[in-house]
Amino acid sequence: MNRLLIIDGSNLFFQMFFGMPARIVNENGRAIQGTLGFVGALLKIIRKVEPTHMIAVFDGEHENNRCTINPDYKANRIDYSTVKESENPFSQLPDVYAALDYLAIRHIETTNCEADDLIASYALSLAQYTEIIITSFDSDFFQLITDRVSILRYRGKKTIICTPEYIIDKFGITPNQYADFKSLTGDTSDNIRGAEKVGVKTAASLLNEFGTLENILANAECIKKPSIQTSIIKNRENLRNNYKIIKLGNTEPLPFEMHKLKYSYSGITTNEVLKGIGL
Repeated sequence: MNRLLIIDGSNLFFQMFFGMPARIVNENGRAIQGTLGFVGALLKIIRKVEPTHMIAVFDGEHENNRCTINPDYKANRIDYSTVKESENPFSQLPDVYAALDYLAIRHIETTNCEADDLIASYALSLAQYTEIIITSFDSDFFQLITDRVSILRYRGKKTIICTPEYIIDKFGITPNQYADFKSLTGDTSDNIRGAEKVGVKTAASLLNEFGTLENILANAECIKKPSIQTSIIKNRENLRNNYKIIKLGNTEPLPFEMHKLKYSYSGITTNEVLKGIGL
């Protein structure tokens, strides 16, 4: 059976760069901790998942269309152009790309969308042909989960694979309600403000009663608790904008067809990869 592993490259790389206990340099004094962590984690994920096909998708540096909906979107993120090279993860990104080339893993940097959008397009386009596992800690991908699409959250021995049952157990909603759910609660990591007084339990309760965000907004006057009703009515426009930002669709053309993503793990180690790319 085919199994496509999609790596949210920027997400995994930043997780590894900032998750390493200290700055690591090679014998030439070159910082390699981000590359070392990324390659090590990637190979462990590959051994766990045993994919037949692979692609890694990275966010490129370009204007973000979602900022036209909400200028505050991701405005809380660090501007790495002001960060010195020794502390800047982007200084090691060329080595990560070289490692992926050495492993013969297709990778791409987005030029007109977010990595989320391209990953979603792959998942929504190809799930009928293959099992899909997306590696990321970005919870936006929860909305893509089906019996054919799962999300792997890498934490070494504590790695978990999120399925529809995981979402139901954790949030009390189904995966196809997750974009509605997150629109209501907001997302501090992306600087998205939800509705006041609407936490995870209230959001789940509203969705269990009304089904979708749009139905909640259309029937806001029927919400029993006055403070929640007032908050939903007050935030109608903001909540609709949140949904436009959070909802992922099949919107982007696929840069590589499925047959070009074939991958077979050779048993190569992290040290062999780093040596192969001159680190």
